[in-house]
Amino acid sequence: MGCLGNILWFIFGGFVSGLSWVLVGCLWCITIIGIPVGIQCFKLAGLSFFPFGKEVEYGGGAGSLLLNIIWLLVSGIPLAIGSAVIGVILCITIIGIPFGLQHFKIAKLALMPFGATVRH
Repeated sequence: MGCLGNILWFIFGGFVSGLSWVLVGCLWCITIIGIPVGIQCFKLAGLSFFPFGKEVEYGGGAGSLLLNIIWLLVSGIPLAIGSAVIGVILCITIIGIPFGLQHFKIAKLALMPFGATVRH
């Protein structure tokens, strides 16, 4: 389902989801201090555009924890709520369940993006 799922995902909502990550990344890159956060957002936009066939592994140290706390307060909550709400709506139908699960994966990543790695 990887290739077909990614195509359907991109057409029916993945583009908007990925675009939200790109927008947040651009906002973070306005300041010099926010550039590392913006670069992380651009990396995660790739996952948000095409999530099928990819897994997220969480880890990191104290630096990741500190950045995740700052991220959560500034940008993480709106992105996570948006993905979670869309995921719940998609899980209402049987056909939408795989897409809803991908939104839940992205919502969790929106809460803790630092220290996370995406595996293909």
